[in-house]
Amino acid sequence: MAGAFGALRAKLKSTPKVWLVSGVAGFIGSHLLEELLGLGQVVRGLDNFSTGRRTNLDEVHTKVGSEAWRNFSLVEGDLCDECACREALQGVEVVLHQAAFGSVPRSISDPVASNACNVGGFLNLVWAAKHAGVKRFVYASSSAVYGDSPELPKREEHLGMPLSPYAVTKLADELYAGVFARLYEMEFIGLRYFNVFGPRQDPDGPYAAVIPRWIKALLRGEDCVIFGDGETSRDFCYVANAVQANILAGAARRTPEALNRVFNVSYGKQTTLNQLFGLIRDELERRGVISKGRCARHTDFRAGDVRHSCADISAIKRLLGYEPEVSLAQGLHKTLDWYLAGVRG
Repeated sequence: MAGAFGALRAKLKSTPKVWLVSGVAGFIGSHLLEELLGLGQVVRGLDNFSTGRRTNLDEVHTKVGSEAWRNFSLVEGDLCDECACREALQGVEVVLHQAAFGSVPRSISDPVASNACNVGGFLNLVWAAKHAGVKRFVYASSSAVYGDSPELPKREEHLGMPLSPYAVTKLADELYAGVFARLYEMEFIGLRYFNVFGPRQDPDGPYAAVIPRWIKALLRGEDCVIFGDGETSRDFCYVANAVQANILAGAARRTPEALNRVFNVSYGKQTTLNQLFGLIRDELERRGVISKGRCARHTDFRAGDVRHSCADISAIKRLLGYEPEVSLAQGLHKTLDWYLAGVRG
């Protein structure tokens, strides 16, 4: 692993920090935990297990081994619980905030809950971090903040009107981060994720992301549903790329250009839903686990969805040294390995 991330990983192994990962039992949070423990870091996790899974933590424990696992401690609690946040932040140097009430459709069906977690919980954790003396606070934002902006690729400085309550909550977090940076001299970096996918992503429930949902449907012989004509496009980002962005942001040098701003995080390539379905189906056919000729079922466009999305990642490359290492095709291969191991195991 070359480049800025390789150099940073080597540095961290010799100079460990204390990190807080909120949402540590979730999809991205558990991958951050795995990487940090593998680098000899001390990690505290915060999770209420509303969507996070204890099995994700068990898997990390197995992969990193018992010696590295001793550097992890868990606070089981909610973002909206001030006591839990204060306990989790004791002695912490860097926050990687991943916990959220995710999903655009879920926010449309329950905007109050979305706001309570994503804005109220965010503010609660930031306020606790300020009182704990934490300087560096990295948080997950979303490409949803680009809303109805037609510009492609999406550039950090050009926003449209939000199309969902979820988008509003993430934009509010970015605004709060800016205010706290100015008022309290804290260091914030926001990461606008573009459709992160990979192992441990939950395929179940009405709000599951498209890649795990389709993998599950194909393996079970069920319909894969595409909302609209399938020419809606996304910039799919394998989870290891998001992990790299977080750790680079958490340990970035204190330069005015890199701090107190947001960055796009993705691979930087556009893929339609029709193309994505074909990639997943063809790979499963090649592996001989589904029959040939499966087709998707199209239905109406879904409210709140952005039509096209693709990230300009030039800023994070230039200022943090980010270089996405895993493409969509490579990531799908790794993801299918994980899901199929679970099915066969």
